[in-house]
Amino acid sequence: MAFNMQTPRRSQRFSRRNADINMTNLMDVMMVLLVVFMVAAPLMTSGIALDLPKVGGKALTGEETSINISVDKEGYFYIGESEISAEKIVEKLNAIRANNQEVSVTISADKDAQYGRVIGLMALLKEANFDKVGLKTEAKPLQRKKK
Repeated sequence: MAFNMQTPRRSQRFSRRNADINMTNLMDVMMVLLVVFMVAAPLMTSGIALDLPKVGGKALTGEETSINISVDKEGYFYIGESEISAEKIVEKLNAIRANNQEVSVTISADKDAQYGRVIGLMALLKEANFDKVGLKTEAKPLQRKKK
């Protein structure tokens, strides 16, 4: 049995480091983040729980920013989850409109809310020169035609 007593070559002595990016680990992390955000996104809706009236019609599609004002069945006003008085609604909306002139307002009123409170809110918004005001409802289930 003979031994090879050659000296190691320079290329063998200094091994080259592998500088490749392992895409498998990166894709695994991205898939986990995607699943987490898909599950968490429906839970991040802000506002209070309302029983919206069910009516026909199509959903509004627009690129403008919309502010949602909620009216609960007791007649209290909310922006997001914080209660706000009727006197301060216009002041707060004008501060928001100072940053974005294309802002629109959506009113979400409980179906048991007093009609006068909703109309009073709409009158306040009209006096404050908010032209883009909408009412939020839920889509009514389609009924099959009887033959």
